[in-house]
Amino acid sequence: MLGVVAIVLIALYVPLLLGSSHTPKLGLDLRGGTQVILTATPLNGTKITKGALDQAVSIIRQRVDAAGVGGATINTQGNTNIVVSAPGVSRTRLAALDETAALQFRQVLAVANGTPAPAASPSAPPSANPGSTIQPAPKKTKARHDVLRQSLLQATPTPTPTPSASASATPSSSASPAPAGTSPVPGSMGKDVAAVQQTFLTYDCSKDTRPTAGLDGPADYIVSCSKDATQKFLLAPAGVQGKEIKSADATVNTQTNEWLVQLSFTRTGGTQWFNLTKKAFETNAEVPNCQPPTGCNAIGIVLDGIVQSSPRSQQDGIPGGQTDITGNFSQDEAQTLANVLKFGALPLKLEKASVSTISASLGSDQLRGGLIAGAIGLALVILYSLLYYRALGLVTVASLLLSGLILYAVTTLLGHSSLGYTLSLPGIAGFIVAVGITADSFVVFFERLRDEVREGRRLRSGVERAWPRARRTIISADAVSLLAAVVLYLVSIGDVRGFAFTLGLSTIADLFIVFFFTRPIITLLARTKAFDSGASWTGVGRTRAGATLEPREA
Repeated sequence: MLGVVAIVLIALYVPLLLGSSHTPKLGLDLRGGTQVILTATPLNGTKITKGALDQAVSIIRQRVDAAGVGGATINTQGNTNIVVSAPGVSRTRLAALDETAALQFRQVLAVANGTPAPAASPSAPPSANPGSTIQPAPKKTKARHDVLRQSLLQATPTPTPTPSASASATPSSSASPAPAGTSPVPGSMGKDVAAVQQTFLTYDCSKDTRPTAGLDGPADYIVSCSKDATQKFLLAPAGVQGKEIKSADATVNTQTNEWLVQLSFTRTGGTQWFNLTKKAFETNAEVPNCQPPTGCNAIGIVLDGIVQSSPRSQQDGIPGGQTDITGNFSQDEAQTLANVLKFGALPLKLEKASVSTISASLGSDQLRGGLIAGAIGLALVILYSLLYYRALGLVTVASLLLSGLILYAVTTLLGHSSLGYTLSLPGIAGFIVAVGITADSFVVFFERLRDEVREGRRLRSGVERAWPRARRTIISADAVSLLAAVVLYLVSIGDVRGFAFTLGLSTIADLFIVFFFTRPIITLLARTKAFDSGASWTGVGRTRAGATLEPREA
């Protein structure tokens, strides 16, 4: 059994030593920063689904990135919570996380490279994917219409500026005001298309993919960028808003064996979609040559200020409120676009359940305090074990040391894995409490063992009789602790979960150490002459244990 312990230690420490980091990933309460816990509630009677939460995480990640926050972690927690942890960031920079994202369909008025060329007459970038189209679906699809070949990555040629491009760059006074925590680019939105176009001509998407900082009022002209910042767009006011989408699903065209997205609008949305596709088609302008006020035969799908797709129409208005988005999609691309359309408008309301900000100095002080508290608790347990159990106390010390090595490696590996576990102050408290739980297991075993010696048995035979009785008690006690940790983890949020996680992890480690290290070590010691005969310094001496009978084997 001792070999199992050695194998586990090797399996844990080889990747730890070969990895780039050898210390646990600390939570914000130990290193400083801001943590925001958002709780999602459904809107309009809809249910909170995993897809909706995942899309919300994607939108929040875009907002965090656009705010220039580096090193932030964003994860779902349970079925309703999203946790945003940003080290070294104040809460004001995360103020807009709970805003409901807007999904809109806008006609493209101009499109160009995301990064302006330095030359006076920039060369044309690659054209949009020619397969991006809107066209009727076969009749057997029952009023569904093929539309929109997605063109997320390919830029279109730089437009030729019109006379209106020389208009003042001053933003329109009618532009929507920016909420706290956002910084829209001046002139990037408004009702004056000439002013917005002036910003569009000089805007650089490589510096910020959200020039409107999430503000894209339906009645405003806006400047927007593609997700990968290779394209920038001048977009007309919204023709259809995301709230008008009834459903969106990724599926396979059984005739062509290609992935597509089936999109369905409400009655109002269907009428608006017909008008928008009709207007885009009748511009009869290729994407490389489009410019205001006519614009392009292209429709931008804009989520939270970022263009997700810019397809073109091949029908003079698509009726019926049902559309198929087709093209050379992979399964992942189709599913991603379906999620954008389905959850882009976020049928969820995000509310800040808690916002906690810790300074770097306070985090350092709390880490030091937690480590000191843990060291004091561990020292007291070791001192008690050595004074009361003498040589057996050394087994306790060795067991606690091995448990600490295992827990350190596990928390470090989890922190730098895809799980991104961070050790918080409550987590340290869970480890400290677990020291007592681990010590209790040793006390139960040692006292059962001393009972057998007290009845006159030698240590060798006493171990075999004491272990089954002690084992049942240890398993029962640890099962209660583990159950409490699991329940606490499931019903709690935030840092309380950190306490529950480390408590449960330590309990599992305790069971492993007792079964695979403590018991085998005691068995080996019992075979030695000193321990078997009950020398006083061993901690199981017959006199010390209160034995009145002569030693016997059974």
